[in-house]
Amino acid sequence: MRTWLATVALAVLAGAALVTGGPAAAESNGGVRVMPLGDSITEGTQVPGGYRIGLWQRLAAGGYRVDFVGSQFNGPAGLGDHDHEGHPGWRIDQIDANIVGWLRTYTPHTVLLHIGTNDVLQNFSLAGAPARLSTLVDHITATVPDAEVFVATIIPLANAGQEANARAFNATIPGMVQSKAGAGKHVHLVDMHSALTAADLTDGIHPTAAGYDKMAATWYNALRAVPGSLATAGRQLVGTQSGRCADVAGIATTNGTQV
Repeated sequence: MRTWLATVALAVLAGAALVTGGPAAAESNGGVRVMPLGDSITEGTQVPGGYRIGLWQRLAAGGYRVDFVGSQFNGPAGLGDHDHEGHPGWRIDQIDANIVGWLRTYTPHTVLLHIGTNDVLQNFSLAGAPARLSTLVDHITATVPDAEVFVATIIPLANAGQEANARAFNATIPGMVQSKAGAGKHVHLVDMHSALTAADLTDGIHPTAAGYDKMAATWYNALRAVPGSLATAGRQLVGTQSGRCADVAGIATTNGTQV
């Protein structure tokens, strides 16, 4: 694992300082496939790579071997894997219209979903947004039934009216997630809204670098709370004498603005 991390670090340092957005040849290290899924907050508007930078660094430092997957590609050299499924300006329905194809192409083991901000910003049929999110989650769990699906509440917005709508939308998410989990689906709630404040936003919508890092820490803690999200079947995490965990198969060890 130390050799693998050193190899990744050297490859990253050898790369360009910044990788532009858009489709590109996928990067893969054979690790557990994780799909960052959402809008520009997943893509990293204002801070290319967004939360994926801090999340990748925490996973690498913790000894977890993961493979970010998706049709999009961007971020700085310090981000060891630039693949993602973040689409600036997209609403829940637009993600839903494409999700089955993406899932069949990339077969993620873990999905990190943060979506709904553009539904609020565009005032797009807000009364129906919770049902659209529920349908999207159903499509994810039906297509990749063994995947661990993390559904985040959307982060705060600086505009008071939009923030009120964001809070109303967020309030519906815990019950929806609980209903899916109660039906035996691998769906988990991530309280992302409380992790940030308006002071963590650079333009009233997108996080600053520090705000994105708070998102990264929140995702990381959520993933660690569900050990199966970072290890595939046959690669069970087991405790070691140091209190850390080791993957018995060697794959992972633990020590109107649009978005």
